[in-house]
Amino acid sequence: MKSSVAVFSIAVAFFLGICAEASAQEISAAPTISAPAPSIAPNADPATATRAWLDTVPAEKRAKSDAYFEGGYWLILWNFLLTVAISLFLLGSRISARMRDFAERKTRFKAMQVALYAIAFVLVTALLEFPLNVYEHFFREHAYGLATQNFSQWFREQLIALAVQLIVTCLLLIGLYAVFRRATRTWWIWGTIVSIIFDMLGTMLAPVYIEPIFNTYKPLNDPAISEPILALARANEIPVTQVFEVDASRQSNRVSANVAGFLGTTRIALNDNLLKQCTLPEIREVMAHEMGHYILNHSVKLVMYSGLFFLIGFAVAKACFDIAVRCWGDRWGVRGVADPAGLPVLSLIFATVFFLLTPVSNTAVRVTEREADAFSINTSREPDGMAKVALKLGAYRKLDPTPLEEFIFFDHPSGRARIRMAMDWKAAHLPAGGTEGDR
Repeated sequence: MKSSVAVFSIAVAFFLGICAEASAQEISAAPTISAPAPSIAPNADPATATRAWLDTVPAEKRAKSDAYFEGGYWLILWNFLLTVAISLFLLGSRISARMRDFAERKTRFKAMQVALYAIAFVLVTALLEFPLNVYEHFFREHAYGLATQNFSQWFREQLIALAVQLIVTCLLLIGLYAVFRRATRTWWIWGTIVSIIFDMLGTMLAPVYIEPIFNTYKPLNDPAISEPILALARANEIPVTQVFEVDASRQSNRVSANVAGFLGTTRIALNDNLLKQCTLPEIREVMAHEMGHYILNHSVKLVMYSGLFFLIGFAVAKACFDIAVRCWGDRWGVRGVADPAGLPVLSLIFATVFFLLTPVSNTAVRVTEREADAFSINTSREPDGMAKVALKLGAYRKLDPTPLEEFIFFDHPSGRARIRMAMDWKAAHLPAGGTEGDR
């Protein structure tokens, strides 16, 4: 069975690689939605001004970005169903139990047994997920003009990400199964604590140590761009002395930036797509948004939110795991929660819980993004810049969703909501900090 899965996945990879290499050179640039500022009367109603901005986007570009984003709704479902199918397959075929048995034969140390099982589990699931992964993150991105890598480049980075995943998963599972073995009654509480600690470490370390594995960070040497950004940082007491540029155009055409770090590693970074596609007022607005996340301690808030979601997941696992083992444990070869062979059961439970919590988790993130938007417009004082950035992000986010769509599927405010915030701010007659012609 394992050999069949591996051969199938490698064959799919080879075939897709040939197709991708043949078509990669035909991919056009990202369909960035960018239009001149509309003619809006000085005292125009914010709702009217918002509609004027949205109407600057050609219908065909709106249709394409809507199709891309709405396709993501289905991908949430397909990824969930695939996780369920893989979990049931590993249990029903007893592959999970055989991976556990293999680990026990190789070493008598529990931590090493968990690590060996984790390595096998990650590799097998990565193989089974590969066809959907390559469609979702390679072919689909190229079809909408959002990706810039050929298949060889993309696949190489997937292998690097897999290596990182192996290390992180091994450490996490060693910690989890240590508490599962020792806290037979309260394992779900301690499991939550371990998950929160790893989530916190990931939030702090990933921007500084993981992301540079995939991209090059270099100082931004254009003072016309860096000095206004550093001025915003100084005004908000962010301890940085330079701005970094990231070569994100190696992977995609999306604009992005971040302000992250801890214990003296705080760093402001913006990607080269932002520099190429945006004017200075737009860049100021984006960077003020990212500074808002930093100043408002959103990383801590998001860890707290995820901790609550972990607690719910482990509480459901506590209620369901033993029942599942009593009913099907002999068939699956699973002995209990401290048995690594039961990991697919936990995966199945957590996938279901997080799938059902999608509107809640999206709302938690969307609220922090809304707060960062408010911080950014009050700091950068660039309402038209905010509107223009919202339209650029509309290349891959639906600009004008229904309220129900935004509640369920959006982890950022919609373009319409962001432009309306900018127009509300502008209607208050607060002076802007620069002119749209600045660069």
